[in-house]
Amino acid sequence: MRLLVFIFIVLFSVPAIGRQSGDTLRLTLQEVIKMAKEKSIPARQASTTKETKFWEWRTFRSNYQPQLTLTGILPGYSKTFAEVLQPNGTVDFQPVRNNNSLVNLSFSQSITATGGSVFGTTEIQRFDDFDRNNVLYNGVPYALGYSQPLFGFNKLKWDQKVEPLRFRESKQEYFESMEQIAINASSYFFDLLLAQVNLNIAETNYSNTENILKVADLKFQLGKITRNEILQLKLEKLKSQKAVGIAKRDVEVATLNLRSYTGLGDTGIILAPPKCRIDTKIDAEKALLEAYANRSDAIGFARRIAEAKRDVAKAKGETGINATLTARLGFSKSSPTFAGVYRSPQNQQLLQVELSIPILDWGRSLSKSRTAKANLQLSEYSVEQDKQSFSQEISTEVALFNMMKDQLVLSAEADSIASDKFLIAKERYLLGNLSITDLSIAFQEKDQAKRDYISALRDSWGAFFKLRYLSLYDFDKQQKITYE
Repeated sequence: MRLLVFIFIVLFSVPAIGRQSGDTLRLTLQEVIKMAKEKSIPARQASTTKETKFWEWRTFRSNYQPQLTLTGILPGYSKTFAEVLQPNGTVDFQPVRNNNSLVNLSFSQSITATGGSVFGTTEIQRFDDFDRNNVLYNGVPYALGYSQPLFGFNKLKWDQKVEPLRFRESKQEYFESMEQIAINASSYFFDLLLAQVNLNIAETNYSNTENILKVADLKFQLGKITRNEILQLKLEKLKSQKAVGIAKRDVEVATLNLRSYTGLGDTGIILAPPKCRIDTKIDAEKALLEAYANRSDAIGFARRIAEAKRDVAKAKGETGINATLTARLGFSKSSPTFAGVYRSPQNQQLLQVELSIPILDWGRSLSKSRTAKANLQLSEYSVEQDKQSFSQEISTEVALFNMMKDQLVLSAEADSIASDKFLIAKERYLLGNLSITDLSIAFQEKDQAKRDYISALRDSWGAFFKLRYLSLYDFDKQQKITYE
């Protein structure tokens, strides 16, 4: 019996087959997430979207800045035949060769409060008649004016309310995209970690089964066990060998998925199990407060209501009387010389009101206004419902995270107990007071307890990253999440 015990200990001290070589890359969960945020395609997509939103914001801001524009026709040469009415009433076609060049410099400045704009211009025009060898200049040394829509929709004013919300929303969406990458990367991490654990379990079980079979052969030769038990062990060995093949395939697939997502090269990967998240405390009220302060959805609530109110104002502004007041004051003159245009120019004045009054539209204006008001009410109801779902999701996730901490502690304890129980079962089987069926059960319980522990780790970390995503708040560092 002592010889059997010695053989059993020696056999089980042999390392499991299929050990990883020393050139593999050893990674933690945080390292995998960092690589995914730096190298993954979703990270590059999020960065590009962020840049696009920034330039859209810059485009919006430029609408409120002075605009300076230079336009012109240089040259404006023309050679053709023109229809000329003769004194006797007939028509003759005369050759015409001329150059009509024009340069205009103008500026405009929008007035946000009123929706109008101030504008100014200076212009010079030169006309060359090559057939008669004649040159004539015409110009506007300067002119100032103001254009004001009356009773209309003030787009500038409403854009100033909506677009800042949209830009803030896009910034938070970028932060959320990065946190979503962390969630996805952790999922791929635990896929591979569980596959590696399963492979390690399968290899260890195969090695143990093979070693137990060797000991059982010695016991069979001594008449301690039956042939049926030997056959059962051989069947277990075949099952273990098959499990090793399946586990290797799963590791290969999970490794490829992780490499593809994180941008890793063609190298071996060994993952280190992360620590248990049993010390982190998350308060539901704190998480909800941070979510309303940080999430793009919370900003989107205000933006959706503002857009609906803007649509109501637009519908009202486009119905009824539409009028535009335009006033312009300046100077102009024509002269055969360039300098003469700017010498004692004549003043020019313009004051006009353009009107558009619907007389009969068969209720179209009223329908547009009523539709916009109904959409506003619908948006208010929809936002209220989304707020409730928003709050409920965060409260539920906090409760799940706190519950998973307890499950993680129980799973870790069960893993430890199952491992100790298996060691005792091996010793009892060697001593002959445990059946092969009970030993197989101990094998299964040990393996399942290890898998349950890894799954509990995955659920705990997954809930933690989900709460970071939902609140954009780092509960470890007690600060808002930013990626500036």
